[in-house]
Amino acid sequence: MSFLKISDDAAYILEQLEAAGFSAYIAGGAVRDLLMGKPPHDFDIATSALPNEVKALFKRTIDTGLKHGTVTVIKNKVGYEVTTYRMDGDYTDGRHPNSVIFMDNIKDDLSRRDFTVNAMAYSPRRGLADFYGGKKDIENKIIRCVGDPEKRFLEDALRMLRAVRFSAVLGFEIEESTKKAIVKCAPLIRRISGERIRDELNKILLSPRPHHIILLHELGLLRYIMNEFECCFGTNQKNKYHIYDVGEHIIETIKNTPNDLILRWAALFHDIGKPNCASVDHFGVIHFYGHHKESLKIANDVLHRLHFDNDSISAICILVENHDVRIDPSAPAVKRMMARTGEELFDKLLALQEADSKAKNPNFLAEKLERINNIRYIYKNILAENQPYLISSLAVNGKDLLKIGYKPGRELGDALRILLDDVVINPELNNREYLIKRAKILKKKKGNT
Repeated sequence: MSFLKISDDAAYILEQLEAAGFSAYIAGGAVRDLLMGKPPHDFDIATSALPNEVKALFKRTIDTGLKHGTVTVIKNKVGYEVTTYRMDGDYTDGRHPNSVIFMDNIKDDLSRRDFTVNAMAYSPRRGLADFYGGKKDIENKIIRCVGDPEKRFLEDALRMLRAVRFSAVLGFEIEESTKKAIVKCAPLIRRISGERIRDELNKILLSPRPHHIILLHELGLLRYIMNEFECCFGTNQKNKYHIYDVGEHIIETIKNTPNDLILRWAALFHDIGKPNCASVDHFGVIHFYGHHKESLKIANDVLHRLHFDNDSISAICILVENHDVRIDPSAPAVKRMMARTGEELFDKLLALQEADSKAKNPNFLAEKLERINNIRYIYKNILAENQPYLISSLAVNGKDLLKIGYKPGRELGDALRILLDDVVINPELNNREYLIKRAKILKKKKGNT
């Protein structure tokens, strides 16, 4: 077998363990990545040494998980997880083994792992340990469970989502018996916490093939993870602008977005409210009036259910709420939308509208892209010229207006918004002398009404 290049520090740890009379291997995903010619993110080490024996060999260690046989060895400020060969006991919670049994051979250790491509080990001294066909499955681009797939998923239901994730990340097909087991075991995914589901969905959406998230629908997982999305498949869009049902349209939109997590979640949610808003007119055309509001509500509910942070929820919801707004390609209209979204999110909004357009009837695409490109040109020009579009950008502030007689509250806020409207239309008016004069006129007019 050809030599696989591992890091010097990982090789050092293997050498120290071997010199002390133990066997040791790089195991799991690092071996898969090396065989695929990819640099591993980290190197996990499996060994016959017990945790206390590992600790005795190295100066700096952390007791990461002694109960499960794991010690982290620190070498040149990098942590390497070193775990004793083990077999897992029963899984009564559908996620973690109740106990582990330490073993003295790598074959038993690899037999407990999820997929064959992750059930290999490598040592420069001992070569490749591949008892379950992982190398062949890499060559054939297959995701296959180690042993009985139903047993693997009964042990840990998250593995079903991991199968989809590896399919998306690696571009591999899920093997047929593994697929059938996922379909049968799909309800078990309800055992998994929202945080863990969120993390797997994030990895799918950030993969080179985010559209593989449709496998959740095809394998029966989606109804237990996000039934609001499941309902979109089969919801027809019978009008001239669409060629897909709602679910398929969402998948195509995700497929056309740049690799940005906030943007891809916004693409997933942008039309998710349509099944709840469908109506048919007397010509038989289907409409989805107010779907952006319903999509916003669903997005907010699901994101909280998956325990997203508040900043991410806010950004995704702003994009969902405004995805269907037709922005006029004029500087004032662009500035007003920039004020609603903020600078960074405005750029993402244009990317979302572009992806949304590419997922519709191509007969109307050229016109839509031309309008979006014109808006993007105006947006960049506004930024380049540092044109004001926020109240905070005005050459006057609330204190200035209070000094000329304005009262705190609505009167003050209304005046500032009128001044901003003037400046949005004509940036040259953003000077203190004009704005104070204009504010005095507004005050006088209000006093005369």
